[in-house]
Amino acid sequence: MTELRFDGRVAVVTGAGRGLGRSYALLLASRGCKVVVNDNGSGTRGDGSDLTPAADVVAEIEAAGGEAVACTGSVATPEGAAGIVQSALDSWGRIDILIHNAGNVRYGTIAELSLEDFEAVTDVHLKGGFYLARAAFPPMAAAGYGRVVLTSSVSGLYGSRNTVNYGLSKAGLIGLNNVLALEGGDHGIRSNTIIPAAVTRMADGLDTSAYPPMDPDLVAPMVAWLAHEDCTVTGEHLIAVAGRMARAFMTETVGVFRPEWTIEDVAANIDAIRDAARGQWTFAPHPSGMSDHLGRSFGWAKEERGL
Repeated sequence: MTELRFDGRVAVVTGAGRGLGRSYALLLASRGCKVVVNDNGSGTRGDGSDLTPAADVVAEIEAAGGEAVACTGSVATPEGAAGIVQSALDSWGRIDILIHNAGNVRYGTIAELSLEDFEAVTDVHLKGGFYLARAAFPPMAAAGYGRVVLTSSVSGLYGSRNTVNYGLSKAGLIGLNNVLALEGGDHGIRSNTIIPAAVTRMADGLDTSAYPPMDPDLVAPMVAWLAHEDCTVTGEHLIAVAGRMARAFMTETVGVFRPEWTIEDVAANIDAIRDAARGQWTFAPHPSGMSDHLGRSFGWAKEERGL
């Protein structure tokens, strides 16, 4: 198989000073990509700053013969995110790839989590994704090309206790990705989410003794493929966990049609409404998931009513 390379491409990778982001940046650079290594060096809670992690990754890339620049701006503000994208434009005149990996975590139940801790996490993950996409979209659209990879999580798919701020953000990035895929489609921009699992400093405090090998390098190849010009999908959600790669998607049961409903009718039919064995519908967000959903639902209603 021909080696997939990124010669001439420019990538922004947020949270690239350590862990998953570092693996992404190093892999892209090893295949010829020019990389903006963005990391403000904060702790896992998002506190503090340290210029060293981003600079160290840049030095590592340059020592291997690649090209990279460090950017320590924060994704958590519109100005910071715009500055990160501008780093690519100032350095190389373009941005082809945006990988939003920056993250933090603050724990607490819904009843106990402070508003400060809620906003500290949503600002980085969810709002940061939007701020970055808003800044990167115009130059990508003008070039007629772009690849966006947003980092979601199994917490976004299924939830997790004591991390409502994190799970909500990761679910929201799935929604952001759907819209980016739709709005970017006419401009050559493809957008997907990565749902990764790896043992990094974000796992500090967790018992990982029973985990299989879960190095960031097991995730990086999927992210790099999603960032490549040969990537054939958009609006999808790809999983990479402990060597397993898969796709996650939304699926509806076919459900039940009635021309009229009462509360009692819902109660009497709830098992059939929820029964996946009676059939399922799966609609891809891009290019027409919403209209496909409505069209299938409307068509059934019209057929049953003889319209």
